[in-house]
Amino acid sequence: MNQRLNPLFTTWKIGNCEIKNRFVLTSMGGTNLLGWMEVNHFDKAGAEFCMEVAKNNCGLVLPGCQPVYNPMFGQWLYKKDSMFNDLKKWMPEFHKTGAKLFVQLTAGFGRSFTISPMMEKLYTTPVLNVVSKPFMNLDKITATASPSPNRWSDKVPSRALTVDEIHEFVKAFGLSAKKLKGAGVDGVEVHAVHEGYLLDQFTLDYVNKRTDEYGGSFENKYRFAVEIVKEIKKQCGDDFPVSLRYSVISKTKGFRQGALPGEEYVEAGRDMEESEKAAKYLQDAGYDMLNCDNGTYDAWYWAHPPIYMPENCNLSDVEHIKQFVDIPVVCAGRMDPVTAADAVAEGKLDGAGFARQFLADTEWITKLMNEQEEDIRPCILCHNGCFNMCHYEGVPNDQSLSDSLHLARCAVNAETMQTKKHFIKKTGSLKKVIIIGGGIGGMEAARVLKLRGHEPVIYEASDKLGGTFIPASAESYKGKLRDLLKWYIRQMEKLNIEIHLNEKVTDISKFDGLDIIVATGSAARLLKKVPGYEKMIEACEFLNGKEVGESVAVIGGGLTGCEIAYELCLKGKKVSIVEMKNDLVAQTGVCLANSSYLREYFALNRVPVYLNTTLKEVKDGSIICSKEDGSEIEISCDSVISSAGYIPTPLVKESGKVKLVGDCKAVGNLRSVIWRAYEVAMGI
Repeated sequence: MNQRLNPLFTTWKIGNCEIKNRFVLTSMGGTNLLGWMEVNHFDKAGAEFCMEVAKNNCGLVLPGCQPVYNPMFGQWLYKKDSMFNDLKKWMPEFHKTGAKLFVQLTAGFGRSFTISPMMEKLYTTPVLNVVSKPFMNLDKITATASPSPNRWSDKVPSRALTVDEIHEFVKAFGLSAKKLKGAGVDGVEVHAVHEGYLLDQFTLDYVNKRTDEYGGSFENKYRFAVEIVKEIKKQCGDDFPVSLRYSVISKTKGFRQGALPGEEYVEAGRDMEESEKAAKYLQDAGYDMLNCDNGTYDAWYWAHPPIYMPENCNLSDVEHIKQFVDIPVVCAGRMDPVTAADAVAEGKLDGAGFARQFLADTEWITKLMNEQEEDIRPCILCHNGCFNMCHYEGVPNDQSLSDSLHLARCAVNAETMQTKKHFIKKTGSLKKVIIIGGGIGGMEAARVLKLRGHEPVIYEASDKLGGTFIPASAESYKGKLRDLLKWYIRQMEKLNIEIHLNEKVTDISKFDGLDIIVATGSAARLLKKVPGYEKMIEACEFLNGKEVGESVAVIGGGLTGCEIAYELCLKGKKVSIVEMKNDLVAQTGVCLANSSYLREYFALNRVPVYLNTTLKEVKDGSIICSKEDGSEIEISCDSVISSAGYIPTPLVKESGKVKLVGDCKAVGNLRSVIWRAYEVAMGI
């Protein structure tokens, strides 16, 4: 093991609770032990995930947050004894791993509650509003400190919580914590003066305009959080550890306006000066640990960093706040283990928080210990499987119901939180399986087939594996994607999978009688009806290294086009974006944390963005576009990059023993490629 990691494998204490090492699994929605957006129960899928993390050498495990008042069906968590009894039976087995378990309790989301089009309809239709309240009382679920706009929707505003409702929440925290202690849980974490959730909304001046005992003064803004920890200590005793999920700085300019790294701005929420005071105040109230990052839902990319955010993006602020408290401090947010270990060694940090890396690979700590870093399947920070709540102009959360109900799945690991559906089952009848195409889909199919006992053979037309994932991972900031590609190639080598490079298959008849998986990808959609289209550079051509001029027009403001534009900006190019829709990244599956970063980056850097605009002609030195009102504009540029989407290019149609995977079946994202390849390989 890398000796610089040694500080992460030392013991530490939260109150009187000793933790065997400094690795902390921070909570993620979907990994809950007592249900999520459903009838409360002991959740076996969440328990299985937490157990695997614990078995693989994580010191402190925090399952997904448990609302003390369930948004669905209006249940109070502490009122259902049966699930606490089930939890109590499970805890001894968990403790055999040597890990400790804290359960995170939340008062809810307030104005950050994710609103879908269906919820808008329930709220705005009088009859439905009344009928739906027994199972989804949006008026109560979205209530906050003061009347405020919802983060996602203009149609479902948030009212102010009453004082009686606040007192009811405080009571519920105490009683829920008492039930958890009785079940053998090692501690609880209060969620949260963090990320712009309900408790945090009371502390933020731009949300809290109250004039009663829960608003106005510093002490009043933090009263809700203080009363909660005092009630938990009253019910459970002073020795029962209580952590607080805490955002050091809000990084927020106002409603739906975040502040990017390095940006000069006026803080609308909690600045560092207030945070220094608040951290000490919350410690003195009774909290035994601060589990820290930055941000709010209005600046979501700090708490849920996409690939564009720097590594260890919250560390310097967390290290600073540690100087003002005597209790342990944990930092989360794109943490690098070596950097975290150095911070622990220097006394600047007590624990290192990791979340989505556990979704990609529950064994990653064990692999670090065993010098198997190359075998760690990396999280690529895409949020496509775990947290893909997407939002764009005119649409609240455009997310499938399945994704809303089943968070914490993983784009790069089809098995995560889906082991009933996706699991390796050994074959009883070995088969040779031909795979045409050596991209991610082809390699995932080959990997699963080999693990099942089959004999996969890959035929790849080019001289290397990777397919379109090679250009897709080419931008300077996409090191994690390149790590994933390396991981797949290493799995091919470790599993000794037969691979034929530079062999383009055009006729499958020679494989007659064999199972065949076609993974031939897609082709770029060319705008051939546009005069001068041949002057454009296709997106993959640019990503594969084709040079562009100093001023570049990017045609297409979807995710690919915006990421290319972002890369060009990082290179110092002058960029313009032309998009037919009314917003950038107006597509399902892209988390708001990712898309809002890009939109706000372009706005901050004054990148010209032309929405509701259609390309009409490509000229030498400029393009002609038409606006929604029919007027035309001319945009000067040296180069034009086309990012107009892709079209499936299957070698043959799907039939019988021939199955299609990846973009040759339907253009999607990495999640759809990997999950489909896994399922096809399991069906053979």
